[in-house]
Amino acid sequence: MLQYNIVMQNERGFVQMTLEDLSNIIEHKINQNKDFIKFTFYELRVKHNLSEDDSNIAIKLIKQKLSNYGYNVYLTGQKYIYNSIEKIPYNDVALVLGTSKYLYDGRVNMYFKFRMDAAYELYKNGKIKFILVSGDNRHISYNEPRQMRLDLIRRGVDKKHIFLDFAGFRTRDSIIRANKVFSLTNFTIVSQPFHNERAILIARQKNIKAIGYNARNVRKLYRIRQFPREIGARVLMIFDIIFNKPPKFYGDNIIIEEQKELANKNSNKIDKNKFK
Repeated sequence: MLQYNIVMQNERGFVQMTLEDLSNIIEHKINQNKDFIKFTFYELRVKHNLSEDDSNIAIKLIKQKLSNYGYNVYLTGQKYIYNSIEKIPYNDVALVLGTSKYLYDGRVNMYFKFRMDAAYELYKNGKIKFILVSGDNRHISYNEPRQMRLDLIRRGVDKKHIFLDFAGFRTRDSIIRANKVFSLTNFTIVSQPFHNERAILIARQKNIKAIGYNARNVRKLYRIRQFPREIGARVLMIFDIIFNKPPKFYGDNIIIEEQKELANKNSNKIDKNKFK
């Protein structure tokens, strides 16, 4: 058995998680469902309050122990997700997943800010050339893609390099539309770690060769509040995969590299007959 010290945090502060503690967590999972055991990076980071490095250590130990029990172990998501601007490969296009800029109390949503920062970081460092912002456009006073475009321009992104998808109502819609409407087969998804895990799984299940770039995460208190919603989203994702749910809308095909000016005009045209 590999020997590691893993540090977790509880209400009393930082304490050491022993290998026995981790074994008990694994045993509990096995008792819940003997045939299919699932651990997520987000679960370790938030539920068990592990640092990113310690979460990676825990995943190695989990993999080893389950292999010893005779399980076939598959790691998804993490090998396609990057935290380092130096290590992430180049793609022509980054897909930035939308969220509201402001919270209900008027404060800036840090999920939004950090995603814009990450997208600009990729652009500034030559890791992408174009940015596709995809989000909800439910009514005139709520428009995620336009707000993202404005904030990216303020950061220094050339407006000719930004394209808008107004029908990214859900993560699944954004990813499938990037492939079917914008003809992208390889692209970089930009969001927070927990969101990228789900997004990459959706993309890879559809044979889309996407990778993820992790935006900075928000403070732990806000991540904990997000946890129940993310669990629900992941359950819904499984049903979407089983029933092969299409996006709400498709639309006119747009080739980002070849139709720079036309893309922004056409990206909001929706053809409800183009369901697949």
